[in-house]
Amino acid sequence: MDAITIESKRPAGPRRKPPSRRPPTRRGRAVRRNLTAYGFLCAALFCFAMFAWWPIVRQVLLSFQETNLVDDPKWVGLENFRAVVEDPAFGQAWRNTFVFTLLALVCGYVVPFAVAIVLNELRHARAYLRFVVYLPVMLPPIVSVLLFRWFYDPGPGLFNQILDFVGLPTLAWLDSTDTALISLVIVSTWMNMGAGVLIYLAALQNIPGELYEAAELDGAGILKRIWNVTIPQTRLILLLMLMLQIVATMQVFIEPYMLTGGGPENATVTVAYLMYQYAFVYGGNYGAGSALGLMLMIVLLAVAAVQLRLTRDEKR
Repeated sequence: MDAITIESKRPAGPRRKPPSRRPPTRRGRAVRRNLTAYGFLCAALFCFAMFAWWPIVRQVLLSFQETNLVDDPKWVGLENFRAVVEDPAFGQAWRNTFVFTLLALVCGYVVPFAVAIVLNELRHARAYLRFVVYLPVMLPPIVSVLLFRWFYDPGPGLFNQILDFVGLPTLAWLDSTDTALISLVIVSTWMNMGAGVLIYLAALQNIPGELYEAAELDGAGILKRIWNVTIPQTRLILLLMLMLQIVATMQVFIEPYMLTGGGPENATVTVAYLMYQYAFVYGGNYGAGSALGLMLMIVLLAVAAVQLRLTRDEKR
């Protein structure tokens, strides 16, 4: 006979309650929900700190030091600033930079706005023309510069061939002090015009059509409509683009470096190009190059401060 085993059951006691958890706070839920976003934010801040903010701090320190980036730096105070100011090329570089900026404002600021107005009025092939205008921006700057080097060639260059074809005298585009700087302005305008045109187009398309209709009923022509409707409605964008244009053109470097080397007779030496010469041509004078860069940064900060003040006044 098989033995029957009977399991003994323990008397049921009081059930233990699991430990109660405190409900997460609103801030804790928000942190947990946005943890990925905070991770991306930390990565972006790290990149900015390493590649944007630290170089600025390093430049300020180098401007007061004499160093070759190998041996221990020597603190020299304002000696680098004194040496830069006493350089005969200092005044020429600032004059060339301001003239380049002024010419670039005439060409690279006004022309894109006019092109955007024309494209905004078109009804056919608008997308194709946008692509054509923006195409130079997609090209690497070195490609555009080398292309214009061939255009400016005094012998078989395209521009001189066109002038010869229409019976006009040819020009020494990059070899003359009268035309070298404006030649660089043409290159810079062609390279960067597309981005400005698209920004202006986006601003123009946000202008209510009723304003143009009211202006037409009042008998306003196209120029009056542009002056009384288009420009007031895009004033903030125009001020912003003005500031960006000034900041970009005052740092011009690629065009004089690749096309003229600062010549002829220092006619195209800019502040940024002179900084390069101090650091990498004149025996590695990094302190003088940093001092000149700090001067340029102060000027650009002043321009940005004026622009912010004007923008604040416009918003009011």
